Amino acid sequence: MKDMIHRFLGLPIIALAARIALTFPFWASGVAKLVDFDAGVAEMARVGLEPAAAFNGATIIVQLVGSLLIIANRLAWLGAGALGIFTGLTILLAHRFWAITEEPFSTIALHTAMEHVGIIGGLIAISIVSRRGDKAGRIGTAPSGPARRNTEIPEPAHSADMSCETRCPIHEAGAYRAEN
Repeated sequence: MKDMIHRFLGLPIIALAARIALTFPFWASGVAKLVDFDAGVAEMARVGLEPAAAFNGATIIVQLVGSLLIIANRLAWLGAGALGIFTGLTILLAHRFWAITEEPFSTIALHTAMEHVGIIGGLIAISIVSRRGDKAGRIGTAPSGPARRNTEIPEPAHSADMSCETRCPIHEAGAYRAEN
């Protein structure tokens, strides 16, 4: 069962689906703000960001470019960093639960802020996985030739604690490190 799950998780399409799902709130919001620019401007003005049109334009760029970098798995750390900072700022600027006294709005803002913290954690995880993928072959892509062995699913003897007794191509490529 474990091998079947590892093979499933090793499929490039699964990694792509995960990147699309993680970035969904960002690219969907960016597209919505692009399609209905005036509504995006009104949203910026509502939280006190002026000039609202410039903030809406910058938000669209950060959300769409950051998402694209993660989905394309190219400079994913940069896209994740930009979206993580953006998400942290939205807590401080738009979901100020500590400053809202009226219920249920205070609780709604608190829950939204907590969800944002979870998304930031996911973006940090994407950065870590992307960095490891850069060292040991692209994560979520289908390499060919010599690079392919770096991303294949290892046999069960190849564990994160590097317990196999011989130097194997997986460990030499750095695909597994003690910090996993």
